[in-house]
Amino acid sequence: MLLFRITLLFFVMASLALPARALMTIEIVGGANNKVALAVLPFVLSQAGMSDPAETIVGDLGRSGYFTLMENQGLPSLQALQTPNLLEWKNKGADAVVLGQVLPAQNGRLEVRFWLFDAVRQTQLTALSYTTSPAGLRAVAHRISDQIHEKLLGEPGAYSGRIAYILKQSSRFELQVADADSRNAVTVMSSTEPIISPSWSPDGRKLAYVSFEDKKPVVYVQNLGEGSRRAVAHFRGSNSAPAWSPDGRRLAVALSKDATSQIYLLDLESGEARRFTQGGALDTEPVFSPDGKWLYFTSDRGGSPQIYRAALETGEASRITFDGGYNVSPALSADGRMLAFVHRREGRFHIAVIELSSRQMRVLTDTQHDESPSFASNGRQILYATLVNGRGVLATVSVDGKIRQRLSQSGDLREPAWGR
Repeated sequence: MLLFRITLLFFVMASLALPARALMTIEIVGGANNKVALAVLPFVLSQAGMSDPAETIVGDLGRSGYFTLMENQGLPSLQALQTPNLLEWKNKGADAVVLGQVLPAQNGRLEVRFWLFDAVRQTQLTALSYTTSPAGLRAVAHRISDQIHEKLLGEPGAYSGRIAYILKQSSRFELQVADADSRNAVTVMSSTEPIISPSWSPDGRKLAYVSFEDKKPVVYVQNLGEGSRRAVAHFRGSNSAPAWSPDGRRLAVALSKDATSQIYLLDLESGEARRFTQGGALDTEPVFSPDGKWLYFTSDRGGSPQIYRAALETGEASRITFDGGYNVSPALSADGRMLAFVHRREGRFHIAVIELSSRQMRVLTDTQHDESPSFASNGRQILYATLVNGRGVLATVSVDGKIRQRLSQSGDLREPAWGR
């Protein structure tokens, strides 16, 4: 049996024996060579006891590996918000300074204002205002982090995204959704049977996943806002590996209802499943290109598990990966320029990327059992699962391999997906 046929079962079975550990924490391994020195002052708050957005911003940017967060003393005054002493911060070594305040708004809502200053050039870079409920303060803080990241580094941040993953504790499997910093985790679905392969809809409102609750793999779609769900692929045999089309109207799924595992295109409104790949090879793990013109997938049609790309209009396929005898689990960046996947080398499973224009491959990780790569919305980081000291954790790595983080939580963490 080909190794990639049993990879899924290997990871599911491996999770059964892993011990429970502490609550989720984030460990930063490495960082950018030239970090931006940033001072984030505590926000002026309209009432005592209110959560300070600055704490979330410091956490976001501090974990990114791109910033050095400078210590600051005391609260900024309202006068400081209007005329900050940028020269003082420049003399302390700061490249940029962030100030903010939270004001009461109508109907119990809050207005969050922030200013970003260039301390070196003594100029204001941006100033924005957001209105939110008290419960939405952390979400606004993540959006502010995105803005700061973009203004200072020239590329979008990905702090306001969400992640989905499978948590295995004792005899239960839980599909959880959390903020990108792993906070505010909620359980979407739980079962005593395995749950695998979560996949975000393009609008971030739904999750497709595979559940074994009926003693066989069935694909479900869950509405996160309403909490409702429905089985969308419950055919004879195996139903697995759901992936959303860019317009959210279809899923690409791997079904074995007619033969060995083949890729089908499932219309979510009609329920019709149209077979896309043909032949006797085992085809699985589909993913749409962002422009909706291509479907990437894993296949053994060439004699070993490799990643292929097929035109959606014609079905004509071509091989993408050639380095090594085992390359599986394709994932695409939002701009369609980079392909991440699991690459086996000397018996170890690593996360690798290919720049599709040049076909240049780079191995990003040095751990032994990496799986399920998923790009952040800005295409600069990849979320994946790995084994560390015999237990499952989530990790991120930048596309140049220089910045790495590990996220650990009580239980075994698997099958991550980074969403909007």
